[in-house]
Amino acid sequence: MGASDKFIGFVMLLFSIFVFAYYTTWVIVTPFIVSDHWIQQYFLPREYGIIIPLVLLVVGITAIGTFLGLVMIKSKKNK
Repeated sequence: MGASDKFIGFVMLLFSIFVFAYYTTWVIVTPFIVSDHWIQQYFLPREYGIIIPLVLLVVGITAIGTFLGLVMIKSKKNK
């Protein structure tokens, strides 16, 4: 059980490092590279660099708020 958890944690860490490196390169480095350079084909248009994290933030805050609301409603029913 412990080795499986460590492997899953390691895979999640590698994925997080990849996403961080990709996003950092996309948002910080690519604006300084000529738009017809071959590296630009690996990245989405720059406006998605703001839209995607914003949508993830709104969805995350909505999920947290919904969870807290449901917990508060359920705890009130138990009393």
